[in-house]
Amino acid sequence: MAQGDQAASEKPVSYSSIFLAFSKIGLCGFGGVAAWAHRVLVDERGWYTDKQYADLLSVGSVLPGPNVCNISIMVGDQFRGALGSLTALGGLLAGPLLILIVLATLYETYGGLPLVQAVIGGVTAAAAGLVIGTVIKLARRLRASFGNILVGLLAFAAAAILHLHVLLIVAVMVPLSLALTIRERRR
Repeated sequence: MAQGDQAASEKPVSYSSIFLAFSKIGLCGFGGVAAWAHRVLVDERGWYTDKQYADLLSVGSVLPGPNVCNISIMVGDQFRGALGSLTALGGLLAGPLLILIVLATLYETYGGLPLVQAVIGGVTAAAAGLVIGTVIKLARRLRASFGNILVGLLAFAAAAILHLHVLLIVAVMVPLSLALTIRERRR
């Protein structure tokens, strides 16, 4: 999101509010936090609209690094500058890092047990469901254009069916998406 774009929230956002919002996102987002980021930033806090969140997610997804880390940096910067970015990223990563250290220690000892393997399988399915649910929710609210649907289907086919490398997919889909968007806006 460009610096000049207005977030849905007009009130100043405190550092503690940024930290707590991203702490919640980080601690609740098992297997991927984009679903929780949407819920917290759009539905709970009202800092962004669905369209603004979709724009953040789009930019965050094409930048190097994890998309929600990129989103946290952009959101923190928009509300509080560089220190806000560090606050948001710290909130996002602090809790999961502590949990990961504890779980890695436990997994080293108990990872081979059938019950542990079953739990990991269940968590994987839940994470996939959250990602699919977020995509459906955003698609319904945004009234996607023909170009958006086409790019989404092509990207899905390239990744899920053809197993192409993500850099190749991004290198092809970004220019295609831009061209289709420009074409649709000229109409």
